[in-house]
Amino acid sequence: MLDYGMNTSINFDKTRCRKAWEWRSTGWRSKRIPFVLRSRQCMADKFIIGLDFGTETARGIRISVATGRQEASSTRPYPHGVITGALPCGHVLPQFYALQDADDYLVVAEALLKELGEGREIAGIGVDFTASSPLPCLQDGTPLSRLFPQNPHAFVKLWKHGAAQPYASNFLLDDAVVQSAFGGRVSGEWLLAKAREISAEAPDIWAQTDRFIEAGDWLVRMLTGNERRSGDFATYKAQFDWTAGYPSSLTSDIAARLADPSVVGASAGNMTADWCARTGIRGLPAVAVAAIDSHAVLPAVTDGAPNTLTCAIGTSAAYLYLTDRRKPLPPGVEGMAIDAALPDLWCYEAGQAAYGDVLAWFVKTFPLGDTMDESFDRYNAAARALSPGEHPLLALDWWSGNRVPYSDSSLSGMLLGMTLSTDGPAIYRSLVESLCFGTRAVVDMFEQGGLPVDRIIVTSGLSRRNPFVVATLADVLGRPVEVPEIENATCVGAAIHGAVAAGIVEDFRLGFRRFGASGSAVYRPSPAPERQVYDSLYSEYRRLAQDREIKAAMHTLRRLAGELPARIASQTDSPVRSAEPGR
Repeated sequence: MLDYGMNTSINFDKTRCRKAWEWRSTGWRSKRIPFVLRSRQCMADKFIIGLDFGTETARGIRISVATGRQEASSTRPYPHGVITGALPCGHVLPQFYALQDADDYLVVAEALLKELGEGREIAGIGVDFTASSPLPCLQDGTPLSRLFPQNPHAFVKLWKHGAAQPYASNFLLDDAVVQSAFGGRVSGEWLLAKAREISAEAPDIWAQTDRFIEAGDWLVRMLTGNERRSGDFATYKAQFDWTAGYPSSLTSDIAARLADPSVVGASAGNMTADWCARTGIRGLPAVAVAAIDSHAVLPAVTDGAPNTLTCAIGTSAAYLYLTDRRKPLPPGVEGMAIDAALPDLWCYEAGQAAYGDVLAWFVKTFPLGDTMDESFDRYNAAARALSPGEHPLLALDWWSGNRVPYSDSSLSGMLLGMTLSTDGPAIYRSLVESLCFGTRAVVDMFEQGGLPVDRIIVTSGLSRRNPFVVATLADVLGRPVEVPEIENATCVGAAIHGAVAAGIVEDFRLGFRRFGASGSAVYRPSPAPERQVYDSLYSEYRRLAQDREIKAAMHTLRRLAGELPARIASQTDSPVRSAEPGR
């Protein structure tokens, strides 16, 4: 592995490039440029692929190793989509269920790999996935949904599956690792709560479960034949610690179905000959251990500079703060881990359970055009014409519950200030503002907890598709917001994982320099008067968010609708670690 100081690090095929190793009397410096050019020629016909498995669709890109450019991309929907309401067999599902069929991942993976890789030499493949989206399977990886298609607990429990929240309350509160790294609270979105849900509600399925595995780890196993779990999933979604292992108070029946993980960037093995034959891919590409989708974007948009907050905003939002030194977990922040999102760095994470989902719900429910895109364009134009505070509306953005600081998926959204003159664009603008207020609350948590934020990067699809949201975010924050100029950033990040696993680049920092964003668009906040209005609105947003009576009313409404067990109300009205930013 050689670094020539040209944002390039090349792993050589010594047979094909043997002449590049010939040393002449003319010396190293005079041979440097021809050496690099020949090396690039060796890599000219090699590619890397990044696969991004999102909530509704999977996306893939192919990048040239020699040029670093994206050459092709494709998107495929899951055949069964997000399974809510009823299983494919017709079995009716309870409230808060959000499932997927693991076989859908195989269908779209094969289609994407064939489209992007057929007839080409693929050096490395990286995979990212939503999380926590675990599934029960047999020892050989067979998903139990094939064997029990009528039982919802045999399917993938998607990250937004909310029915496990009761099993998360008071889970592992006394464990030292969970206390220090996760504030003593486990989310109902995470693997451990979903494991408890299955064992309690479907003991017959749990008895058949040899392995309980994240969907990303499962797909990597299908591609390589090797079970190499990702430290990214294990640390953040199953509270694994590199020294202590899984939480000491973890019940043995759950622990026996897990496995020790590997750091991101490690190779899980080569893609099997069968998969290469089915997709037409030449060679045996290295497949990286999987990454969480929001984390995968990091090497595509940043080199890991300190005090930078990366906001991965899509259907939901993840806020990732990188540092090379451990600091106490700020009150309300979701969790922290080292060697998880990126090697040798601590990553502190917070999030919002819904972001783009909130706006999509509104636009779909109250359309202004024949298509979603047309409706979004019209709502954005109408909302942009309104001034901050022009309509007396304020919203709480908890349409899919609250991730921080309360870690409670049973909380719900709210609109305050409706009158007979309220119209659709005013509501849409208030929803956009509430999402931005949620982001500002997260920034406050980091900074008031001792993690200074000097730079804010906003990435993922929504940031490029909806500039009105990003402009509003800059106004609400009162700071510049950078949007990296890169298409398919999450896919690029996944591909960089594949490049590191294949040895094409030595590390993620070199991967960013070679394949990542080359620049950013900067959104700057509006003049002070508008920011002062947002400051006032944000204060009222905080008052609503901190009001225990409002949260109690939300729980009561859910109980009356039969959606919430009575015991949950007393367990989730307090924020994580009994503290909130601003108090």
